[in-house]
Amino acid sequence: MDFRWLGRVNYSDGLDLQNELVEQRQKGEIEDTVLLLEHEPVYTIGRTRDQFSLNLEKALPHPVFEVNRGGQATYHGPGQLVGYLILDLVPYGKDLHTYLRELESILIDFTSEFGINAQRREGLTGVWAETRKLASIGVGVRKWVSMHGFGLNISSDLSGYESIIPCGISDVSMTSISSEIDREVTVKEAADSIEPLIREHLTAFKDHL
Repeated sequence: MDFRWLGRVNYSDGLDLQNELVEQRQKGEIEDTVLLLEHEPVYTIGRTRDQFSLNLEKALPHPVFEVNRGGQATYHGPGQLVGYLILDLVPYGKDLHTYLRELESILIDFTSEFGINAQRREGLTGVWAETRKLASIGVGVRKWVSMHGFGLNISSDLSGYESIIPCGISDVSMTSISSEIDREVTVKEAADSIEPLIREHLTAFKDHL
């Protein structure tokens, strides 16, 4: 499994890279690849007819991208660790629901290393600290090769979410690792720490099928 730390990346450049890697993975030209990065400020939304979560009656401060993942609007920007997983899901059982739960497990175990008791919420995708949302997850699949992944809030600056209804949940309260532990953590620090955990989880996940 190949891990790449990209630093801060414009969203459109990151999307172009994902598309290239998905095609290469489908052809067997590369191994499973995980991109870790942070984005310039942007909103994304899945391909849904109802885009109420973007609050389109207001002028949004950042660009919007409609992408091939599930879910309503979310924010990506500096201070958030983004993980894009370009995986051949055939060895992982070709089960998208199980794959989503595995991504949640990775983030739950990772945040526990900071002393955060994160968990799932029934009927909702993502990771939560009590009722506060810590991470968003959305994936796309082409011929059983995955793209997109997770956005884990690291910085205590969560102002990017204020102009939207995050994930379409009207009463949601967003949080971050730094907010929960009252200490600023950098995205690079988080990226370095999460890499071995992703590798361990996905190896075990595949081996147990």
